[in-house]
Amino acid sequence: AFKISLRYLSPVQLLFWACLTSVCILGLVLLLQGKLKEMLRMPPASLLHLGLPCLLTPWLYYLVLFKAYELLPAQEAQPLNYSWAITLSLLAVPILGHKLRRKQLAAIALSYAGVIIIATRGDPLSLHFSNGFGVFLALASTLIWATYWIWQTWSRVDPVIGLFCNFVFALPFVTLTLWLTEGFSLPDQKGLAGAMYVGMFEMGLTFLLWLKALQLTRRTVRIANLIYLSPFLSLVLIHYLVGEEILASSYLGLLLIVAGVLLQQQREFTNEEEIPS
Repeated sequence: AFKISLRYLSPVQLLFWACLTSVCILGLVLLLQGKLKEMLRMPPASLLHLGLPCLLTPWLYYLVLFKAYELLPAQEAQPLNYSWAITLSLLAVPILGHKLRRKQLAAIALSYAGVIIIATRGDPLSLHFSNGFGVFLALASTLIWATYWIWQTWSRVDPVIGLFCNFVFALPFVTLTLWLTEGFSLPDQKGLAGAMYVGMFEMGLTFLLWLKALQLTRRTVRIANLIYLSPFLSLVLIHYLVGEEILASSYLGLLLIVAGVLLQQQREFTNEEEIPS
């Protein structure tokens, strides 16, 4: 959806229309759930605290991620962005005081070996990237998202309300960014449809479906394991819908990234503890 939409829209245009769609969708969900009144009764200081993470996500994160998708083939941008779970474990050391064990270090090395294989298109010794700036942005998106997730771990507010506040507070920043860089114009219908799809699913309803799945299961691990189907299914969709010929290096690199993430989280799976979504 990102790649097809970016054929008709710039990254900032895509973010604006997707963010606007997400605000409408999440606002409607809160209204139907009866949580909108609950949110409006919250003190302004609490709402501001909920909205501040918007500077990371969706504003900065999606600007960086969409630009990465514009510069890179989707089969490279998507797996590189998927390495955020490894970035999270690295950030947890200075921010949360966590310690890295040997198994975690091995997992990190395994995943970033996959990153290098994808970024160099199967020629890791050359260290020649298909688009160096695009690779940098894709990896930077993992840093922004991991930082955002750590910030959110300190929140005890309803996650749907928190997500809605993020997008409401982000919309003025996104609007200002669009106005200062490109100005406003009505996009192509295909681009607008793609942006609405992204806003509805990437930024909205899919998150709610995930929360509902976690509520309905007695074992989080059963649901969490399904996460690892998504990047491989994405490569299939990228091939048939976007038209990219998937390189063997993309499969191999993604396999190493996912193997590293699974190895890093093996203890959580064994103990059936909840893991980041």
